[in-house]
Amino acid sequence: MKYSRKLQEGTFLKRYKRFFADIEFEGQTIVAHVPNTGSMKSVNNPGQLCLFSQSDNPERKLKFTLEMIKSPTGSWVGVNTATPNTVVKEAVLNSIGKSENEVPGFAHWASFHEAKPEYKISAETRLDFALKKKDTDKMHFIEVKNVTLGEDGVAKFPDAVTERGQKHLRELMALMEQGHTAELVFTVQRHDCATFSPADDIDPEYGRLLREASTKGLKISPHIIDLTPTEAVLSQNKLEVVL
Repeated sequence: MKYSRKLQEGTFLKRYKRFFADIEFEGQTIVAHVPNTGSMKSVNNPGQLCLFSQSDNPERKLKFTLEMIKSPTGSWVGVNTATPNTVVKEAVLNSIGKSENEVPGFAHWASFHEAKPEYKISAETRLDFALKKKDTDKMHFIEVKNVTLGEDGVAKFPDAVTERGQKHLRELMALMEQGHTAELVFTVQRHDCATFSPADDIDPEYGRLLREASTKGLKISPHIIDLTPTEAVLSQNKLEVVL
């Protein structure tokens, strides 16, 4: 995913009312939109460098968007929760129909022929992607989760209690019981972690359900997102999963 223009660098001052951030830029304080409903635990650190985008859309109330904050470890951390679905979509579409050698990190996607985004499984739920082969009615369902929380080299999800995430795990288990396959792609928007684990101290029920789903065949794929001021790309490398 290439940004329409290179991100600009400022100093993150504070986040408030959840969706607003003050940024110091060229001697002035600007207000940016924060596209993240989570707690941003381990990232909400005033005084750190940040990167933000600028929109020329005259209908937008805030023309700036907070995209990344630098962590105390020196890693950029992406905070825009719209980024993960975009980069996963690009990776999926670039992988289906390819040979496994062409996309080694996404080889399990290569054998599919079609990808349907925002796939409706019930009146209440849409999953991020459904992959399908030509010769079967069984599907491979993918749900994408954004990961910004990192503690002592461990990427963790969630950073706040997520009843919606719990619901998705139950629904993915039900789909696997019907003969489909399912995958959770945890997009880790930072480079200072070596392993991935559920944040049991924040949402123990989510951790319990994730372990249960794993024993039933759920594929857990914590991929790092490579972040630069010009683009965000889903890395083929995955973190070790520690449940």
